[in-house]
Amino acid sequence: MRYELYIALRYLLAREKSRFISIVTIFSIGGILIGVCALIIVLSVMNGFEDEIRSKILGTTAHVSVYSFKNRITDNWKELIDKYMTNKDWLIAAAPFIHTKAAISSIAENDGVMIRGVVPEYEFKVNDINKNMYSGIFLSNEYDSTEIPQIVLGKYLAQRLRVITGDTVLLYSLKDRSQSSSGLISPKVKQFVITGIFETGMYEFDAAMVYIHLEAAQEVFNLPNAITGIEMKTRNFYNADKYSKSLEKEMGYPYYGVSWMEMNKNLFSWMTLEKWGMFLILSLIIAVATINIISTLFMVVMEKTRDIGILKSMGASSRNIMRLFILHGLVVGVVGTALGVGFGFLICWLQQTYSIISLPPDVYSISSLPIKMQVIDFVLIAFASLALSLLSAIYPAYKAAKLEPIDAIRYGG
Repeated sequence: MRYELYIALRYLLAREKSRFISIVTIFSIGGILIGVCALIIVLSVMNGFEDEIRSKILGTTAHVSVYSFKNRITDNWKELIDKYMTNKDWLIAAAPFIHTKAAISSIAENDGVMIRGVVPEYEFKVNDINKNMYSGIFLSNEYDSTEIPQIVLGKYLAQRLRVITGDTVLLYSLKDRSQSSSGLISPKVKQFVITGIFETGMYEFDAAMVYIHLEAAQEVFNLPNAITGIEMKTRNFYNADKYSKSLEKEMGYPYYGVSWMEMNKNLFSWMTLEKWGMFLILSLIIAVATINIISTLFMVVMEKTRDIGILKSMGASSRNIMRLFILHGLVVGVVGTALGVGFGFLICWLQQTYSIISLPPDVYSISSLPIKMQVIDFVLIAFASLALSLLSAIYPAYKAAKLEPIDAIRYGG
């Protein structure tokens, strides 16, 4: 052990005449501990919520979707998938869909909705919507044009329409309007029977989305043998942007690709901004604690003035003295940071393992406060804490190094 570190550690030990300095040092360590612990907990909670939201989005949204500037894809979608989307090592599955707006009504209420026309056996391969059923079942795989077509509603939409599984609703489409003899324009209307109600945990989705068979959508919205897009599930959803651009370039005009990140860019940009905003704000707690390190080191320098003079007279250089007091401040930062990281990890682990803090599942769709610890967060927080501790120790250490040996011995306490 270098003697500078040895002396720095000795200065941290409490003695009768330096009891006050030791108390201030403890408060400095405590401040850093609280700041680091708070940062770790807050960022882990925000990571947990972000992960929950991402999983809910990916449970209902494809990783990559391909659309046409002509608003419809008239080619045979199976041939299109075979030509451009097979033999891709990044692709798991692809499914056709029709996405459009319509009006819906029940005996009690009416509302505007987003229609999703799908082929169930394909849809189940690209998302988990069938695993989010609140009641009833999703659409059956077979479509029978001679029977009343099936429809699946979101939970909050069903509540607003006051319907349950087995009830019927009417869909209104303005894409194929007819004009009566009186000159009035009437929308195309088709009756559907509700086979299921789903709940994803995202209010906007559950309050506005309905699913019907692709063939039924083609009939209602006058899209014979056409779809509005193809959705895909990839092996790595974090690379969805890259896959989307690559596929768009390969397919060419009039096709274009959209990734799930691009569709939800505003949401995740806001969450990232909020996360790092909280990081900067809570870092102020650590900054306040490191100010105590400055005052503590100045008091140590004043008390140890004679010691500094003796060390210099024995051959210690100004650089050695400066290193001694920097190490003194850094040790305070290391202890506070280590304790903060330890307590932060322990609290997060307890919540992750035992779900100590619960949440109302009817509001948040999760039963406990989500936690997701990331190594990068721990590293950045520890680095920021140690950096602030080091910076706070530089000026007091510089002033100590500038003391002259004779004056230090003569005027030291």
